[in-house]
Amino acid sequence: MLRRALLAMALGVALPGGAFARCEDYVPQAKPQNTFAQDVGREFDRIIEDGWIEFAVYENYAPWSYEEKGKAVGVDVEIGRLVAKALGVEAKFRLVAAGENLEADLLNYVWKGAAVGGRVSDVMLHVPYDSALVCRIEQVSFTGKYAKENIAIAYRASDYEEKAPTPPFFRFDAVAVENDAISDFYLTSLIGPVDKIHRYRSTAAAMDGLAEGDTKAAMGPRAELEAGLLRHPDAGLKVHSPPLVGFARGSWTIGVGVNFQHKDLAYAIDEAIEKALADGEIARVFEAHGLTFTPPER
Repeated sequence: MLRRALLAMALGVALPGGAFARCEDYVPQAKPQNTFAQDVGREFDRIIEDGWIEFAVYENYAPWSYEEKGKAVGVDVEIGRLVAKALGVEAKFRLVAAGENLEADLLNYVWKGAAVGGRVSDVMLHVPYDSALVCRIEQVSFTGKYAKENIAIAYRASDYEEKAPTPPFFRFDAVAVENDAISDFYLTSLIGPVDKIHRYRSTAAAMDGLAEGDTKAAMGPRAELEAGLLRHPDAGLKVHSPPLVGFARGSWTIGVGVNFQHKDLAYAIDEAIEKALADGEIARVFEAHGLTFTPPER
């Protein structure tokens, strides 16, 4: 669900037209000095005074963030609540649509606001951390690293009794992937445009296809695969994370994005997340959702 251009850069997979080097062809971006105050978020003191903080989270992105019975739920939502509690304010959540790329999302929800009727939130959760992003997107403070995610493979155990599948298996065995996502690009570049790669609108739909017997495996971000296991407990599915040949980086760090003008807010959020990691609170959030937790390198 994290847009293909971002993940291709962050994970080191080349897209058509070449691969990114760190800040290759980088041109400093315009600073929003002349943007009206309401368009660049609230200062930390104002958040404390108002008694609430708003987090932008992606919609329809289970198990991370989604709507259930009219309320935002998911791992990212629980982490937002931990941060708000540490700051002594109420947590509010804004479910937002993913744009064409991360730069567009951060512009729309963190540092400027959409051109028509747009406004920013105080914080955006589930922002991938990468040194190239820090260099290229100056208007955002990338901080609050709270977990690592990785590409994994889900499979039907009865189809692979002797050995769990790895990408070369999919020259012959059907595998489900999210269309135009990083797993789709990776498998296509590794084994070619074979008919065994079945493309779905989302990783969740790919897991549904696996559970229904349309494929023997599914490939995608581990948390989304594990969420599929929980939705289909009787399908005999497992998930594993094998070595991925030719994958520059099969894992990445997840953190938050804050408007670059509000450094004090960014520091406070990072401190709250650091404490929640040390106390085991974030690990318990993952455990409660039935997900594997991998702590980030901070």
